[in-house]
Amino acid sequence: MAGILYLIPNTLGPADDTSSDPLAHIIPQEVQTLTASLDYFIAENAKTTRAFLKLIGKKTPLEHALQEIRIAELNVNTTPQALPALLDPILAGSNAGLISEAGVPAVADPGANLVRLAHARGITVKPLVGPSSLLLAVMASGLSGQNFAFNGYLPVEPAARTKRIQQLETRARVEKQTQFFIETPYRNAAMMATLLQVCQEQTLISIATDLTLPSETIKTQTVAQWKKDVAAGKNPDFHKKPTVFLLLAD
Repeated sequence: MAGILYLIPNTLGPADDTSSDPLAHIIPQEVQTLTASLDYFIAENAKTTRAFLKLIGKKTPLEHALQEIRIAELNVNTTPQALPALLDPILAGSNAGLISEAGVPAVADPGANLVRLAHARGITVKPLVGPSSLLLAVMASGLSGQNFAFNGYLPVEPAARTKRIQQLETRARVEKQTQFFIETPYRNAAMMATLLQVCQEQTLISIATDLTLPSETIKTQTVAQWKKDVAAGKNPDFHKKPTVFLLLAD
């Protein structure tokens, strides 16, 4: 009988590794216990996954020595042809954990292709509860939580980015749908500048940074209000920090 593919949530940033229970407010104990029982993981990065497992082990002892735990990598460089081999241990009867670099796996994450293949192979997939920066941002934004769309990364080229933002603003206005997206952290300021240049004055923009971390900030206001803040030198503190951008137009 095939094993189970567990989708295991990770932290959204560095946890306090000096604490005896560093994940208590982020990862439910039941999820930590299950994670500690596994000896096979599929992850974006083996090194950071071992560090995560060490944090798990502080409160919940690992059932297998860390050096005995197999971690296969799945990232943007993994070819479609390499995916079946990642599932072979599960098909042979082992349970496995799929771990993203941050937050929940298979959302804005290369693990989605593996999950699709797991379904095609008849493998049971079980998502586990944990932090999703995308859902947390929608929850905290005050924008529509009834109708929203995640758009991943927007184009980097300025003209294409401007056009895409205009499209999203129009869609938000017509469909009353919150539009949200992410950016490579070092380009957050450029994204913000483009939003303020392109969007209409009364469009609401929410910026959610470092969610679940001590440095977390979430702020929603109109483009006009953001422009006043920026003019006064009150720029968002989001340089090189993971940030979710959301907009909703009246």
